[in-house]
Amino acid sequence: MEIWINPRCTKCRVAISELDAAGAEYTVRRYLEDPPSAAELEQVLERLSLEPWDITRTDEAVAKELGMKQWGRTPADRSAWIAAMAEHPILIQRPIITADDGHAVVARSPEALASVVPR
Repeated sequence: MEIWINPRCTKCRVAISELDAAGAEYTVRRYLEDPPSAAELEQVLERLSLEPWDITRTDEAVAKELGMKQWGRTPADRSAWIAAMAEHPILIQRPIITADDGHAVVARSPEALASVVPR
């Protein structure tokens, strides 16, 4: 299991605490320091069953500068969204947990987090 975090994020710290409390084995990826490539983002999106705009933090300053709230949300627009997240990883929603069983979640809600925490 891998968790993509920003250590300054409260939800990330909660997810780490829950994983630790459950005795889960996981790897931490500080995605702002070690940004995912466009290919890695594609793989995670597939595992999440989401589109790039679903995991983009459109209220971030860089998103506002880029005008991302007005960007198209069609299959033809996917590559622009992914390229923006790869170039500006602050745009990626967090925490993202990729579970060993192949699925992944954006662990912002207690329910999403619980779906990957071992019992």
